[in-house]
Amino acid sequence: MVSPHEILKKFWNYDNFRPLQLEIIESITKGHDTLALLPTGGGKSVCFQVPGLMLDGVCIVVSPLIALMKDQMEQLKARGVKASTIYSGMTYREIDYTLDNFVYGDQKFLYVSPERLHTEIFIERVKKMKVGLLAIDEAHCVSKWGYDFRPSYLKIQEFREYIPSVPAIALTATATNQVRKDITEKLGMKKPSVFVQSFARKNLSYSVFEVENKEAKLLNIVKSVGGTSIVYTKTRKRAVEVSRFLQQNKISANFYHAGLPMTERTARQDAWINNQTRIIVSTNAFGMGIDKPDVRTVVHLDICENLEAYYQESGRAGRDQQKAYAVQLFNQSDVEESKKNLDLKYPPAEFLKKVYQSLCNYYKLAVGAEFIPAFDFDLQDFATTFGLQPRETHFALKLLEDQGFITLSDAYFNPTRIKIIASPKEFYGFQVRNESIENFSKTLLRIYGGEMYSGYVNISESEIANAYFSNQAEVTQLLEYLSKSGMIEYVPQKNKPQLTFLTVRFDAATLPLDYKELEKRKIKDKKALESVHKYVLNKGKCRMLILQDYFDEETKVRCGLCDNCIALKNLEIAEDLYDEYFEQLKNMLPVSVSKLESTEVFKKPDILMKMIRHKMDSEEIGMDSQGLLFLKD
Repeated sequence: MVSPHEILKKFWNYDNFRPLQLEIIESITKGHDTLALLPTGGGKSVCFQVPGLMLDGVCIVVSPLIALMKDQMEQLKARGVKASTIYSGMTYREIDYTLDNFVYGDQKFLYVSPERLHTEIFIERVKKMKVGLLAIDEAHCVSKWGYDFRPSYLKIQEFREYIPSVPAIALTATATNQVRKDITEKLGMKKPSVFVQSFARKNLSYSVFEVENKEAKLLNIVKSVGGTSIVYTKTRKRAVEVSRFLQQNKISANFYHAGLPMTERTARQDAWINNQTRIIVSTNAFGMGIDKPDVRTVVHLDICENLEAYYQESGRAGRDQQKAYAVQLFNQSDVEESKKNLDLKYPPAEFLKKVYQSLCNYYKLAVGAEFIPAFDFDLQDFATTFGLQPRETHFALKLLEDQGFITLSDAYFNPTRIKIIASPKEFYGFQVRNESIENFSKTLLRIYGGEMYSGYVNISESEIANAYFSNQAEVTQLLEYLSKSGMIEYVPQKNKPQLTFLTVRFDAATLPLDYKELEKRKIKDKKALESVHKYVLNKGKCRMLILQDYFDEETKVRCGLCDNCIALKNLEIAEDLYDEYFEQLKNMLPVSVSKLESTEVFKKPDILMKMIRHKMDSEEIGMDSQGLLFLKD
């Protein structure tokens, strides 16, 4: 067998591995199941690609995103390695041909989604295939306690029964101890070797700024720090607005979100990667699998739902190991809004029952009905029919789906999109010349606004029909007319959304909801959000230490780069004296300040008081109603 270093030199032209990479590779080549936790930019792909090339047979790589699979496949091909991927949209014949190449040809890396593993055609080919390694990328998706759980990952253990002697490697950038345990159990790993690299990033400076005018602060940041940037927003509309703001201030920027057609997303991503666009403003749809090492800043304009997502996204800065910045902007309204959003995500049981009853009434289903067919489903029409709020109803439907009562087709999440490609002046002129289309165009603008001029907007034909006092067939005809006239780009929904009942029709009053599971998930999400709030509100503790504590990494070494560490340096206190005084203080708590000032333990009272003020700012210690200092949790 060729050595890891020979493979690394031949295909990557590197002489040495990054920390832990070689140990991980050796674990795999010895046949051990392996869990590898490496931070973003830590070189996770090399950890399975090198042993995949060393071992005899095919390396099957399970990955959650098509873009991620295609990106890694193209990188391997560029290095002269034979790799292919199977993804949705391929014909049966294309899939059949691709799999045959791995059975009878010399293809080496096969990238697939977790859902693909359980199709009949895939299983039958795997039985004939010589498999040397199974790699599970973004393995946190296995765990319900991970930040983007994907149920299909749970079936990987079943798939392993077809390749029982093949070692598996699971890789992720973020996982608490609970998630690590969950990953190894759910994947059926036998005595796995676990490798965890420090979550510390020595070149990445974390900062948090509480500001009211986020755009002004963002502009100041991108003007102060050169190089490319990613700016994350919570909504598509916000991404469009911020991108436009930067452009108006002579900054090269564009927006990106999942509502754009694939060709447009690819073009914008490539323009940014090739430095034709300096700043990409995006929802969290952007970034996973993007190998751009020279990102100098990642700015979050909204707070994330959990620190896993924040760490992953901010970690896309400085992958070239040069100085980079991760900046969080927030204000108090963000904190309150995030709490409200969490409550929306978990509507009360009575509302879930109401939505379920409304669905049954919508489709005229009697209690006890079985073998219920799939139904066409329009959220807007359903919500309007029963006087429900669409957003609250969406979350209720998702919970009913998670509980196994219904399932929603992919089309539900990919509605019709339109974009006005004419200028406002041209569109107005067109309306004046075509009176028959004028009222319809005004209806579109009234519902969806000027955002249609700057990007694709999701629309509902039924919502437009109700506002226009028409029917969906006429709305479709008018949209097609505007498209043929060169006024808009019209991307109709490929298929009608389908809603399928997975169980017998229950009486809504006795719907067997798993209340414990719902409450457990809400508590977990609430704790995750509280950790984010503590992170952004903390004014004293090292940002990197907060993240390391969250991921169960025991250390007391401050980063020296974050805003809080820089503030500590400005106090002009030697770190060793600061730590010494704090350890002594903890042994004396609870205690009054006056008693501390009178003790001879602290030789420099002025340093002691600076340290106390700093610890109170960081909320590590507090003062009770009796004036006694105490250690906070």
